[in-house]
Amino acid sequence: MCYLSTMLSFDLSAPWREMPLAVVDVETTGFDANECRVIEVGIVRFERGQIAERWGQLIDPGCEIPQKITEITGITAEMLQGKPSFRDLKWEIYGRLRDRILVAYNAPFDRGFLDAEMRRSGISLPELPMLDPLVWARQLMPRERSHRLGRVADKLGVDLSQAHRAEHDAEATGKVLLRFADKVPAQLGNLLDEQSKWRSAQEAAFAERRAARAANQPTAVPSSEPATPDTNQAGLFG
Repeated sequence: MCYLSTMLSFDLSAPWREMPLAVVDVETTGFDANECRVIEVGIVRFERGQIAERWGQLIDPGCEIPQKITEITGITAEMLQGKPSFRDLKWEIYGRLRDRILVAYNAPFDRGFLDAEMRRSGISLPELPMLDPLVWARQLMPRERSHRLGRVADKLGVDLSQAHRAEHDAEATGKVLLRFADKVPAQLGNLLDEQSKWRSAQEAAFAERRAARAANQPTAVPSSEPATPDTNQAGLFG
C-alpha cells in the first residue's frame, strides 16, 4: 500500500470503525468548485458508530445564489445575510476535520469544494483518509437503478426527511456508511485499497457506457451528462 506521508498518523492496520469519523456535506451555488462557492457546511462526528457531535453553519458566499439552488436546498439569499464567510470559518472547519477519517457521499465533490475554499482562504485542507459510501453503494447494491443519497438511505432505512441541508445529509451519510460496515473490509488500509479498486472499475464502466452511447448517435449533440458520473450536486439529489 502507498499512502501520503501526511496520513501516517492513521494506523492502516486498525479497524476503521474504531477511529473518529468526520462526515461532511456541503451545499453550494453550483457544480464547479473553481467558480462556485459553498453556502453551507455540515460536519457530523461519529465515534465508534455513534454520533458524538453535530455542527452546521450557513455561509455567506459573497455572490448571488441561483434560483435553482434555492429551490433544491431551501436556502435563500436572505438566510445568508450576516453569516460568516468561509474565510471566517476556515480554522473551525479545519479543526473539525483534522485527525479524523473524512467521509462524504460522492466525496470528490465535497472534497473539491473544501479544497477550493481552503485555498482561497490561504490554507490547505489536511490530507486525510477518505471514505465514500456512494462507491460502496454502487458496489454492494448493483441492481439499484439509482444510488443517490436519498434513494440509498431509503433502501437502508435511514431517515433523510430534511434532504439537501448539509448537517442532515452528513448525518444520513454517516448512518449509510455504518449500514454497510459489515460488508466491507474491517482494516482501514484494506478498505482504502478496495474502495480505490471499486471506484476505478465503476469509472471504467461509466466511460464504456458513454462511449457506446456516443457511437450509436448519428451526429454529435450537446450532452448534459457530466464527464464523470455523479461529480456534482445533482448526483446527490434523490
